[in-house]
Amino acid sequence: MENKKLKNLSVVALIISVLPLATLLPIFLKITLSDGVRSVWAGANIVFVLVGVILSIICVRNKESRSIINIISTMVSILWLLMMAGIVVLALFINFV
Repeated sequence: MENKKLKNLSVVALIISVLPLATLLPIFLKITLSDGVRSVWAGANIVFVLVGVILSIICVRNKESRSIINIISTMVSILWLLMMAGIVVLALFINFV
């Protein structure tokens, strides 16, 4: 039972980790979004990344449930987290220069 819960949690973590890619849909469809919608979407992406990292780490910590799905979702989530941190550092650097 516990292993099945962690397996479902790992699939959810992978889906949540990939959700920030949905930001590209309006670009590909050439849809212009209002400023409010873009702000909400950016906030949702931040939440998705943080939740994805937390769920991925929960799944990878357990050695019995460690699988390729868990490792991929962890890598994707950490990639998003590093990208967000890099954008913040770049924005701070540009403001002070």
